[in-house]
Amino acid sequence: MRLNQVTLPALDVALSVAFYRRLGFVQIVDAPHYARFDTGSDSDVGGASGASFSLHRHEGDLPLQAAVIYFEDDDLDATVQRLHAAGIQFTQMPRDEPWLWREARLQDPAGNTLCLYRAGVNRLHPPWRMPAPAA
Repeated sequence: MRLNQVTLPALDVALSVAFYRRLGFVQIVDAPHYARFDTGSDSDVGGASGASFSLHRHEGDLPLQAAVIYFEDDDLDATVQRLHAAGIQFTQMPRDEPWLWREARLQDPAGNTLCLYRAGVNRLHPPWRMPAPAA
């Protein structure tokens, strides 16, 4: 498993997007409730390497959620099966999501959410990726 995605809660996605863009991160996905940035680390223009991070709008009166840590795994189903057989409990078994990732979720002993997933090129290059900024 490779750490390469962290999602942070945002009370105001537009304000947070502006902040991270000012820091120099390149936004690659824009939605009313969600934004993703390429951090430029080991980025492969046509592939799926390189780390990214996201902002997700915090909803309602629920407590502000902590970050979600994402670990990509090339053989997600086999890894989840192995971990489940070893006694690891999952809150979500592997399933295909509409954003073209296959995800499984669990919590660490402190209650932090971990997402094990397989996205391939759809992480940095989803069909709805924003166009590259003009040079």
